[in-house]
Amino acid sequence: MSHDQVRITRALLSVSDKTGLVEFARALGARGVDLVSTGGTHRALREAGLPVTEVADLTGFPEMMDGRVKTLHPAVHGGLLAVRDNPEHQAALAAHGIGAIDLLVVNLYPFEATIAAGRAYDDCVENIDVGGPAMIRAAAKNHADVAVVTDVSDYAGLLTELEGGGGALSAATRRRLAQKAFARTAAYDAAIANWLSGEIEADGTPAFRAFGGSLAQGLRYGENPHQSAAFYRAPGIVRAGIASARQLQGKELSYNNFNDTDAAYECVAEFDPARAAAVAIIKHANPCGVAEGASLLEAYERALACDPTSAFGGIVALNRPLDADAARRIVEIFTEVIIAPDASEDAIAIVAAKKNLRLLLAGGLPDPRAPGETVRSLSGGLLVQGRDNAVVDDMPLTVVTKRAPSEAESADLRFAYRVAKHVKSNAIVYAKSGATVGIGAGQMSRVDSSRIAAWKAAEAARSLGLAESLAKGAVVASDAFFPFADGLLAAAEAGATAVIQPGGSMRDAEVIAAADEAGLAMVFTGHRHFRH
Repeated sequence: MSHDQVRITRALLSVSDKTGLVEFARALGARGVDLVSTGGTHRALREAGLPVTEVADLTGFPEMMDGRVKTLHPAVHGGLLAVRDNPEHQAALAAHGIGAIDLLVVNLYPFEATIAAGRAYDDCVENIDVGGPAMIRAAAKNHADVAVVTDVSDYAGLLTELEGGGGALSAATRRRLAQKAFARTAAYDAAIANWLSGEIEADGTPAFRAFGGSLAQGLRYGENPHQSAAFYRAPGIVRAGIASARQLQGKELSYNNFNDTDAAYECVAEFDPARAAAVAIIKHANPCGVAEGASLLEAYERALACDPTSAFGGIVALNRPLDADAARRIVEIFTEVIIAPDASEDAIAIVAAKKNLRLLLAGGLPDPRAPGETVRSLSGGLLVQGRDNAVVDDMPLTVVTKRAPSEAESADLRFAYRVAKHVKSNAIVYAKSGATVGIGAGQMSRVDSSRIAAWKAAEAARSLGLAESLAKGAVVASDAFFPFADGLLAAAEAGATAVIQPGGSMRDAEVIAAADEAGLAMVFTGHRHFRH
């Protein structure tokens, strides 16, 4: 038999997740594979009536220190690391009575699940696996001679190959399993490092950063057909959203669907469902309409009115469970995805009539105040920052003009600023009575964003058969300060009455004077919401 094939004669099994363990081990035993195992794995196999040797019988030492020390021994690691065609290695095995191990089956202590459950610090530390990663790395390094399995989903394929290969595994399989093993320990260590960084309240710039995840879904392609893509679920993350969502129906999500749906749900989560129903309609990661209402149907109608053309083929996000009335209206136009915390059975049945429409139920709303990181790849590196968890309701609004906003204007200013946080910079948002009426996004100059938003408001009015722009009597939010008065004056010319912006420009005095002259009320937040 060529070295391309390695016959499996001895396997060491040490698993935390015992799903499928007994069946897998029984199949190995039926092929004549000698079984060795540890602790709870050994008990499970013995109780199933399988002949199995305990690791302690190999090492000559019992498990000790509450199981912390059991596999960290030459009798284990020598069996995993010995190169089979190296005479010195073989002599060392013989001299010390160490048997070679051809197959290692290990899955790790459930550290990620422990931190996700919010367990106490000491519990989390106790669920940091030491021996498991050490064995995995040893076997993966020696994949020329050893196969390593870290995922229960690989059991069936492995047995099939053993059956077809006369009890042997190919070099290609061993190499694939080794790659997966190293990725698993890397993701595991990343979860530990990031959790510990948060526990010690690090300043956000540790000397080394690690990120990991498990494959949740392979995608047909990325933003464009020539780009490969996949969605990975980050370990230990408990925040509701696209990663927690169940897809009830519809086509598989694409890369762009994932990106846009995440943007939509994060946007609608800014609106407290206890205060009002809210709907956000997103296209290409930008809101094209956001509104509150007494019901989801009302909120959807008002959001749609902001830009019905762009809403075609968009993502609809809701802050309350989808009901039948809203579902019936949403499916009237082509929509890619609906995402909500939950849905009624009637609503699910209505959406089911549109076979390609994806319906996602996230189980809750993400907390807009939650900490976290955003990561972007650059050439040769990663750009990491804390997520923008500033919320306008927590910001003291400073009136800087002669006229203070009315109560109604103040409510709309906060509404508009919640939306502006989720619009690509430069961002200008017109809002009136708890609904967007014009949005300008992603322009290189703020005045152009302001003009586009005003034009959108006028177009929306025309589509509704109104003679007057929806910007008339609206308020305006800007994600960053106005560097010149021109953007603000464009809003005034469109009919806006009040403005919310961070402030902080060298020309703030000039902008404030222009607002006073135009009769606008203006407040500063002190918080910028750039979004690139």
